[in-house]
Amino acid sequence: MSPPPEDPTSAPADPAPPAKREARAAGRLYVVATPIGNLEDITYRAVRILSSVELIAAEDTRAAQVLLGRYGITTKVLSYFEGNEAARAEELTARLRAGAAIAVISEAGTPGISDPGERLVKAAIAAGVPVEVVPGPSAAITALVGSGLPGERFLFLGFPPREAGPRQEGFARLRGEIATLILYESPRRTGTTLADLAATLGEARPACVARELTKVHEEYVRGTLGELAARYAEEAPRGEVVIVVAGAAPEAAAAPVDLEAEVRARLARGERPREIAAALALLTGQPRRKIYQLALALSPER
Repeated sequence: MSPPPEDPTSAPADPAPPAKREARAAGRLYVVATPIGNLEDITYRAVRILSSVELIAAEDTRAAQVLLGRYGITTKVLSYFEGNEAARAEELTARLRAGAAIAVISEAGTPGISDPGERLVKAAIAAGVPVEVVPGPSAAITALVGSGLPGERFLFLGFPPREAGPRQEGFARLRGEIATLILYESPRRTGTTLADLAATLGEARPACVARELTKVHEEYVRGTLGELAARYAEEAPRGEVVIVVAGAAPEAAAAPVDLEAEVRARLARGERPREIAAALALLTGQPRRKIYQLALALSPER
């Protein structure tokens, strides 16, 4: 039987991929996770979305082009990084409102996890634009699983402060935290950060330094915080670093410190206000300046 004749008045089928057809009506933001090292660690769905959206907002356009070239993706790429994030978020939100389908990717891993993306997601939600997360690799989760440390409860800290005082005080406040701790750090600050962790949480605390995850030189170095601090004191690790630290044992969680009583006791032993402030900032996580002012006020030499 011959096929029925075509109706010349009917509209032609829309050849656009589903993501683009959908976006013409409402616009949609896709938050797409990309490989953290090995380019094979990308999902079929991620490739499909990146191939079909109208625009990809990328933290690092050079890294994006390497990935897109590997999979023959020709979608236009726009720079979207910390330096232009505020202005770009406004621009991209306007395009989303107009019906565009846009994907956001970070240099590696999942956008919004210590990488640009959070601001754009918030803006899209505020504008009533649907947000769809395409899950995939995450250095934090990869390191946690590979560390061998407990994974049923964990706390992600991102990058710790670069300044020694705030970094040490922040770690001290986590002394009694029973969840496994995960943080990112640059190779050149890894030794110092491990030393601060050992000083505040205890040298015997189990930990792991994971580096170059999913890459050729992937490595997990496991030990105590004291051992790892000593190992990286003089020679920085190479490549991207994730530090994983075991949480405090529930029975070892520190009781609250009576700050005034502790300051008085140390003054009675002859310690100076600056020494007291430095020691108790590590012990309690309280600001060093606050403790110093308290020690001055309580000092018999005042």
